[in-house]
Amino acid sequence: MPADSADADDRATLAYWSERSRGRLPGRMGIEVTAIGRGFAEGRLAVQPDHLAPNGYLHAATVVALADTLCGYGCTVSLPDGATGFTTIELKANFLGTATDGVIAARATMLHGGRTTQVWDAAVTHVETGRTLAVFRCTQAVLWPRP
Repeated sequence: MPADSADADDRATLAYWSERSRGRLPGRMGIEVTAIGRGFAEGRLAVQPDHLAPNGYLHAATVVALADTLCGYGCTVSLPDGATGFTTIELKANFLGTATDGVIAARATMLHGGRTTQVWDAAVTHVETGRTLAVFRCTQAVLWPRP
């Protein structure tokens, strides 16, 4: 994700991420950022029929989209000074349960924040039952201006 012209204070506001999501995949899916700061991001998604797989259960891509969005937004807030953005170089998800309705939430946390890479974990839970639906990890390459 390339950095934009917003300063770090703007990127730490929920209004900024709501606007940034509008018209893009996170906004179209209904992902709402509920908290964000250096090293973490939290959000939620109300499960809708179009988030389900043909078998009637939550589609894996819906869960991954929520986790990946929060990790990416958290990464953006946590970039080192002078970095221009990031790109995902690896991601993995382990699914532990599923849902058919309700709200799912995720908390993403930075495990490693280096000059060239960041590693993020996210846990996705079903709000009403408290069950963990998935654990997710991604590695981001930090991008720098070219000489």
